[in-house]
Amino acid sequence: MDEQVLKKIDFNFSEGELLLVNKPYRWTSFDVVGKIRNALKPLKIKVGHAGTLDPLATGLLLICTGKLTKRIDEFQAQEKEYTGTIMLGATTPSYDLETEIDQIFNISTITQSQIKETVRQFIGQLEQYPPAHSAVKMNGERLYVKARRGEEVELKVRQINIAAFDITRIDLPELDFQVQCSKGTYIRSLVHDFGKALNNGAYLSRLVRTRNGNYHLNDAFEVMELIGQIKHLKEEGKLK
Repeated sequence: MDEQVLKKIDFNFSEGELLLVNKPYRWTSFDVVGKIRNALKPLKIKVGHAGTLDPLATGLLLICTGKLTKRIDEFQAQEKEYTGTIMLGATTPSYDLETEIDQIFNISTITQSQIKETVRQFIGQLEQYPPAHSAVKMNGERLYVKARRGEEVELKVRQINIAAFDITRIDLPELDFQVQCSKGTYIRSLVHDFGKALNNGAYLSRLVRTRNGNYHLNDAFEVMELIGQIKHLKEEGKLK
C-alpha cells in the first residue's frame, strides 16, 4: 500500500471517503460494510460498497462513506479486473465451491490449442445469464434464497462486455486466468459457459478482484488494519 495512504490521519468519513479494502475469504461484502459502520459508532455515518464480491471471492472492494455514497453507482459502473482459477472436468450448481460437484466430465482429450481457441469466443459483447445462486433479485427476493429452497428460477439474460480474457497457466484440470470486464459480469457464469463451449464442464475455484476502474488491490487496506486506524482516531478524539 502507498505510504501516504497508510499514514493518512485526516479521514473525514462524514464528508465522504472512498476506502479501498481487501475483502477476506468467506466474508460477504455487507460483512465488510457492517464492520466499518460499527467501528464508526457512535457517529451515524452512511457506509456502502460499490460492487458485490461473492463470499468465496477475495480482493478489492470499494467502500464509500458519508456524502460519497451518492457516487456508488458511478464507481460500480467502472471496468473490473479479476484473476482466478478454473477447474475443468466438473460442474456445481453454484458454478463455484459454494455447492457440491453435480457432474463429472472426461478431460483427457482437451488440448491447449482447444483451450486457447475457446477463450477467443468470450471476448467482446456477450449475452450472459446470472447463476441461479446469485444476489440478483426476483420479485424482491435474492435468487440464491430461492435456489437454496430448490425453487426453479427464471434467469434473465444480460448484455456484458469482456475486454480481455487470458489463460495464464494450464495445468489440467486447473487453468489460471485474468479477465477485464464490464459492470454486471458474473465470472462464475463466464467460467461455466467456457466449460460448455469446450463440450465439457467447469467451475470457479478461486477469484480475486484486482482492479475497479483506476483503483487497485495493491493500494487496499486489510479490514482490521482500517478498523485499527478508525479506533485510533476515536481514541484521539479525531473521528469525524
